[in-house]
Amino acid sequence: MDECYQRLAGHELGRIGVIAGHQPLVIPVDYGLDGRTIVVRTHPGTTLSAAEHADVAFEVDEFDRARRSGWSVLVRGLAEEVGPGHGADLVARTRAVGVRPWAPGEHGNWLRIIPQAVSGRRVSPGQLPWGVDDRAHL
Repeated sequence: MDECYQRLAGHELGRIGVIAGHQPLVIPVDYGLDGRTIVVRTHPGTTLSAAEHADVAFEVDEFDRARRSGWSVLVRGLAEEVGPGHGADLVARTRAVGVRPWAPGEHGNWLRIIPQAVSGRRVSPGQLPWGVDDRAHL
């Protein structure tokens, strides 16, 4: 699991999966880490309303097409919006993560994803698929 968190810490763009209007939705988001908690900065709208107090999936990956190799980390957890109902220390820690949005527009809302399960997989040329070869897991 430590390798999964090292890989998460080395990136700033991931995808959050939510259920919105009874349909699955996967959205790219900017993120950072507060310890092992994922911090996402977003705008008011579908992502925020669908993720608030919901079970979500969060995924980050990296692939090298030329070498046909890569990795992915999947986090399943509970999302909650950080706001006035939280303690000042938690709000300050969340904002101190320093997530900077890539997309233009208002991104003044903060979500924390509290991990409940973390898994990873590695893809390397010449190895058996991840479900067969234990070396494929992070």
